[in-house]
Amino acid sequence: MRVSVSCDELTGVAGELVGELERRGHVTLRHGALADGEREDWAWASELAARDVADGRAEQAVVCCWTGTGASIAANKVHGVRAALCADAATAAGARRWNDANVLALSLRSTSHAELHEILDAWFAGEASRERDDRANVEHVSEIERARRAP
Repeated sequence: MRVSVSCDELTGVAGELVGELERRGHVTLRHGALADGEREDWAWASELAARDVADGRAEQAVVCCWTGTGASIAANKVHGVRAALCADAATAAGARRWNDANVLALSLRSTSHAELHEILDAWFAGEASRERDDRANVEHVSEIERARRAP
């Protein structure tokens, strides 16, 4: 799977993240502090990773900043992206199942190395629910997004 990855600084689990994704067999597209010559700030780096997903260059993305909130907010501004800030494996599994999230947001400050592995396990093992109510919620989020773009 192609996974776009962005970090605004090389701290915490940032260095381990790319290696772990590649160890799992994913091809990574790198942005921000992970790429030479790109703006490292969280808003710019997260937008680039989210656009990779929205434009079909990647199936999933992982966006990171100090708290994870800014990365999540920026990614969610890209049409078609459903980014979820996950601090544990249960939240990651739920985000994939009930929200059909396609962008994982992580905190570089608070995600431990052990949690990183657990979160990635849950994220990549998860898939979107096919339950009618769950699909209706995800579709409604898309309707909200389309209404926001309408003139």
